[in-house]
Amino acid sequence: MTQTNPSSIADFGCKSPRTEQSNPRDADLAAGRPPYTRRRWISSMASLAAGAGILGSTRDLKGRSQPPEAESGIVDGHVHVWSADTAKYPFAPGFSEKDLWFPSFTVEEVMERSQSAGVRRVNLVQMTWYGLDHSYILDAIAREPKRFVGTGVVPAVSDVSGPAPDRAMEALSRRGIYAFRIRGKTARSPIGSGPGACWLDHPGYDLMFAAGAKHNLALSFLMNTDDIPELDRMCAKFPETPVIVDHLCGIGSTDPRRDEKLTALCGLAKHRKVLVKVGAFYALGKKQPPYLDMLPIVRRVVEAFGPERCMWESDAPKGAEKPHTFLDAVAVIKEHADFLSPSEREQILVKTAGNFFFNR
Repeated sequence: MTQTNPSSIADFGCKSPRTEQSNPRDADLAAGRPPYTRRRWISSMASLAAGAGILGSTRDLKGRSQPPEAESGIVDGHVHVWSADTAKYPFAPGFSEKDLWFPSFTVEEVMERSQSAGVRRVNLVQMTWYGLDHSYILDAIAREPKRFVGTGVVPAVSDVSGPAPDRAMEALSRRGIYAFRIRGKTARSPIGSGPGACWLDHPGYDLMFAAGAKHNLALSFLMNTDDIPELDRMCAKFPETPVIVDHLCGIGSTDPRRDEKLTALCGLAKHRKVLVKVGAFYALGKKQPPYLDMLPIVRRVVEAFGPERCMWESDAPKGAEKPHTFLDAVAVIKEHADFLSPSEREQILVKTAGNFFFNR
């Protein structure tokens, strides 16, 4: 893939549909027909060679195939986990078993089910029903710090005199939590009101952005494209703060505003600290594996941000529940995205998340 200057967003086809219309391959992909070209065959053969470091294996204590080091495998940038042991890991007040998606999805289940797809390291995302108690993911990180890191939750706005959010971020980061989730205005009740209200305009968010810049901690946004103007404002105000946009900003292939939304998302590429999680395919577009309809979106995002700012995610467990699997989610990048070189696939599957979360 040719690398371009992220400040020239129009060059990536984010604003003009002509590039996409002139590319018959994208039409085939959107129609669910994977083109098997000579280039794809060559790229696939090269991937097998380059992938030896990703999928090469020895044996673990249970006799299962495993790479010599966790560092050599795919990094899943987004997995939700929780335990069935509610005595040891109780729910936050107001939550009960009725709120769970499934009875449990433990770190052991994650590694068992994702191993065949080559996943070796995972960013564990704090579950809502644990509230501010990060004990479950912190315990997992403490046991295997080379395999697990975390994304936590701290309140920027609170009615009680708790610790300042920047201090809470720093304290959690010392235990392996390096990102902190923020819900966009469209995903929560707004703080302000009126047409001029800015949903991040609060001293608590300023503290979080400042702490992110100071300690290299990411703010990870669950949002849609209507939230982008406010995030763009904050990224300009705090240009050194790492920011992660989750789940391709919710853009699917079947969205009638797809091109408009992609233009908005690609516009964030001008901020050099913004990264994008490329995944959650089970919830976007046609929502059916092998997710070929999502490839034109993946291509435009990777071209805008560059592979070094795109990280793969499964968004398990929902992203790994039948008919969805870790294998299918990985295959979007590893097998179907023939516009990526082997090194670009490795960057998205391994290095981007690996560099931010583990190589600190």
